[in-house]
Amino acid sequence: MSDGFSLSGVFPASLTMFDEAGRLDEPASRRHLESLVDGGAHGLVVAGTSGEFVAMSVDEKRRLVAAAVAAAGGRVPVVAGTGTASTAETVELTRAAADEGAAAVLVILPYYMRPHRDEVLAHLRAVGAASPVPVLLYNNPANSGTTELDAVDVGMLYREGVVHGVKSTFPTVHQVAEVIDETGPDFAVFYGGFMAPLSGLTEGAHGWISGVLNVALAEALALYGAVRAGDLETARRWAAVIRQYRYLYTRRPLGPVGDLALYRAMLEIRGQHGGHCRAPLLPLTAQQRAALEELMASTPVLRGSGAGAVSASR
Repeated sequence: MSDGFSLSGVFPASLTMFDEAGRLDEPASRRHLESLVDGGAHGLVVAGTSGEFVAMSVDEKRRLVAAAVAAAGGRVPVVAGTGTASTAETVELTRAAADEGAAAVLVILPYYMRPHRDEVLAHLRAVGAASPVPVLLYNNPANSGTTELDAVDVGMLYREGVVHGVKSTFPTVHQVAEVIDETGPDFAVFYGGFMAPLSGLTEGAHGWISGVLNVALAEALALYGAVRAGDLETARRWAAVIRQYRYLYTRRPLGPVGDLALYRAMLEIRGQHGGHCRAPLLPLTAQQRAALEELMASTPVLRGSGAGAVSASR
């Protein structure tokens, strides 16, 4: 990592656009990424959970990173998801992402095989030693099925020069402040969920990474700007707005639906390209789509009306 490394702000964990046959649609992915940058995103995260990285090949991930770097055009940094269950493949993807111009990589805890803590640490040390760019730890034990790393572990890896930031994805947010206590001002701490962004940011997170930002970018920028300005009253109002997006998933007004299918359908209803998920993920049914259209028609924020009230700073 070079001296002065710093990442902060609102980073959408972007959708990857696939066509109806499940093929990677690079032009559509680039257009979507460009729209996020044009909308004020402070950076882009590609090939993460919301980008369906587990369903993509090494070559597809590399092509996606190249498309993201082209879309960003030097305006914002691109963070590439490169973590897999294999240390060797993670190193390969990390070097490839750096070659394509990624500013940093996001490395998920090694998953499925349930490696114990020492194995997780060894994996990250190997990746960090081989990485040409800064490494952000994707601390998401629920999805990876692996031993979580606590704040003391993260602080140790930071002092060793292994990791330079973290996406903290836990059901609670106290980890944000605890990691800040264990690291330094050059360590980027991102709140990584979608349940409590206001809490995460006011606890000191330098930014927010989430898939919901594909559809709630304007509102997230307003929330981030209000927190940065110390305007808690305004921040609370924007947090209440953002909860309306969360409720579509947590309260299930449409029945059982995936969050990525929701985001894609919302983009389409707004007149944008939503693309398709890869199987086994399913799109909304016709009935669910009709119900979502009704909800969006009756709920102004879900139509994307927050764009005119953004107050964000870079």
